[in-house]
Amino acid sequence: MKNRCVSLPVFVVLSATAFVYYTTVFVVTDQWLSLGTAPGLLNAIIFTGITAMSVLCYTLAIIKDPGQVPSSYEADLEDSDASMHEVKRKGGDLRYCQKCGHYKPPRAHHCRVCKRCVLRMDHHCVWINNCVGHENYKAFFLFVLYIVLACIYALVLLVGSAIQELHDDERQSGNIFKTSYILCGIILIPLTVALIVLLVWHMYLLSHNKTTIEYHEGVRAMWLDEKAGRVYRHPYDLGLFRNLVLDLSSVIKNGPQ
Repeated sequence: MKNRCVSLPVFVVLSATAFVYYTTVFVVTDQWLSLGTAPGLLNAIIFTGITAMSVLCYTLAIIKDPGQVPSSYEADLEDSDASMHEVKRKGGDLRYCQKCGHYKPPRAHHCRVCKRCVLRMDHHCVWINNCVGHENYKAFFLFVLYIVLACIYALVLLVGSAIQELHDDERQSGNIFKTSYILCGIILIPLTVALIVLLVWHMYLLSHNKTTIEYHEGVRAMWLDEKAGRVYRHPYDLGLFRNLVLDLSSVIKNGPQ
């Protein structure tokens, strides 16, 4: 197996996380609340816990196999429901992967980067140097959730410390202190916005029991059905409540495994 941890995007993510963590705890929090006080220590412990969980989930999303199609898989021609989801939209042929040389299960797709089929493939993510699929989606989703919480927490501490700094005329800060504030803000603000958008997007997908690939496929399928006078419905959409129970209960029960 390729070492997925060795890639420039992964190095960038880990480096940015380490820099933001160090600046938030040992510069921002220490300068504002002091790590020697109860409030300062409490905030440092909470932020460390959230960051540690995000790094753990990130690592699992990288190293876990996203979901390999079993070599024993055979398309079920007897099951009418299964065959409906396993045929191509054009031609009615079973979904056969020419590159892998086997039939594809429902919701499986071939990744051109990983060069194999992935179960319930969502997308290939360069930031984890891996596909996001059935086996590592929980870790990926929890990583996004924890890193959003960590970014928001860091921003709150950064803004609070900056406001106090602006109103404290007697306090003199060195160039390193000011530079760390500026760099941390430059990283945090656009990163937080982008990650919130990503989190909201995947919460939308969870609520409809879709993957990113299925969403884009559904846009075209919806257009074709509307053109034919039919009402399109995603075949795996069980309704908002059942979708959330099915997906989120799996995330909560199994954690980032």
